[in-house]
Amino acid sequence: MKFFVDTADVAEIKDLAASGLLDGVTTNPSLIMKAGRPMLEVIKEVCSIVPGPVSAETVSTDHKKMLEEGRKLAKIAKNVAVKVPLTPDGLKTCKVLTSEGTMVNVTLCFSAAQALLAAKAGATFVSPFVGRLDDIGQDGMHLIAEIMTIFRQYPDYKTQVLVASVRHSQHVIQAAKLGAHVATVPPNVLRGLFKHVLTDNGLKAFLDDWAKTGQSIL
Repeated sequence: MKFFVDTADVAEIKDLAASGLLDGVTTNPSLIMKAGRPMLEVIKEVCSIVPGPVSAETVSTDHKKMLEEGRKLAKIAKNVAVKVPLTPDGLKTCKVLTSEGTMVNVTLCFSAAQALLAAKAGATFVSPFVGRLDDIGQDGMHLIAEIMTIFRQYPDYKTQVLVASVRHSQHVIQAAKLGAHVATVPPNVLRGLFKHVLTDNGLKAFLDDWAKTGQSIL
């Protein structure tokens, strides 16, 4: 499974990239707002840090303007993946951008039917939002299972399932067990994958015993 981080915080991205964990980055208008910097400037800097796909989202809702925005975003760097919504105009834009060689991330997917349409339109990624489905009493991971089952029946589809709206480490584990291609996670969730009480306890015991030896490696 590939790990993308869901943030526009450049300092966070630099820190996580140094660990070798990052395969890409996803951003959205809300994350750009939190960053408090011009969008194009942020995307350009992130693309220079992370060689993998960096999702930058269009904000228009009609096909013509969305396409113009997508083409402008795609010119920032070769690793930009243009995000478009899962709407008729979004899929029209997806088809054109894909034909031009641009990676496209179709976002705001909430059903298997929608994911199928995104694959038909040639999306590079489709982003089902599992956490938001959980929030309304539905099972977000069931949607991932449905999509993966469908996509496996049609190997000609190259669209990767990018699990989004991830809230905790179990979302990541369940997505990996289902064979999802990518999980995009907030920085705190990605760091949380390191955590286990037995790891912490074991390390403390080793360090305590080492201190008693009075030795030094350096």
